[in-house]
Amino acid sequence: MNVYRFDEERARREKAKKAQEPQRPPSPRAVNLPDVILWLGGVMVVIHAVRSLLLPESLDRWVLALFAFWPEKYAAFFNLSPLALLSSIWGFVSYSLLHGGVTHIMFNLAWMAIFGTAVARRFGTGRFLLLSALCAVGGALAHLATNWGSPSPMIGASAAVSGHMALAIRFVYEFGGPLGVFRTSDPRAYFVPAQSLQKCFRDRQVQVFVGIWFGLNLIIGLTSSAGAGAPASVAWQAHIGGFLAGLALFPLFDPVPRRR
Repeated sequence: MNVYRFDEERARREKAKKAQEPQRPPSPRAVNLPDVILWLGGVMVVIHAVRSLLLPESLDRWVLALFAFWPEKYAAFFNLSPLALLSSIWGFVSYSLLHGGVTHIMFNLAWMAIFGTAVARRFGTGRFLLLSALCAVGGALAHLATNWGSPSPMIGASAAVSGHMALAIRFVYEFGGPLGVFRTSDPRAYFVPAQSLQKCFRDRQVQVFVGIWFGLNLIIGLTSSAGAGAPASVAWQAHIGGFLAGLALFPLFDPVPRRR
């Protein structure tokens, strides 16, 4: 056997030996959350840390002026400067990345980790981000409709997270779902077919969680401390708007065929 054949035979045997060796299971992740949840939550934390620890109050007020949601801008829409006009457009989403205090942001991150995780696993990263933005818009529209011309800014991810909850309750409590009575522990749990909206709201677990969510959000919104230039957290109207947006958007974006 020449040297080339010898090298080929040795490589073949080494490859066959490796193929026969038992494969070690991958190490579990330290934090079992989808990457998009970790990155989005990290962005919110960084933004809040920079505003709270690094920016002077004058600069933080400028950030709020450009990226919070200000109902008064829309009452004077045709008299706005070009920059204020642009900020009134992206403000429908950008406000959801700002928070008024540590309690405010931690509360939203905790609920996003619970319900946003389920939504991200079912819908995927792209649809999750789009749905989050649309639920934030729904919350802003509800707040605008009930606070037209108000000079107080609105901030916080509560409307988007309310949308996550509305999206998640459509499937997480179903038979075989991740929070169902008879559940499975594999990824298929996040792809169980959803029942009709009417049947969903007959579930006692859904009723309890919806009640707790809105009750706690109302308490946090009324008691949390405001950040510089931010007199209040997201209003309860925005929670309802985000929640209703999630319910309306679920059948339009759901990748799983409906249960018949």
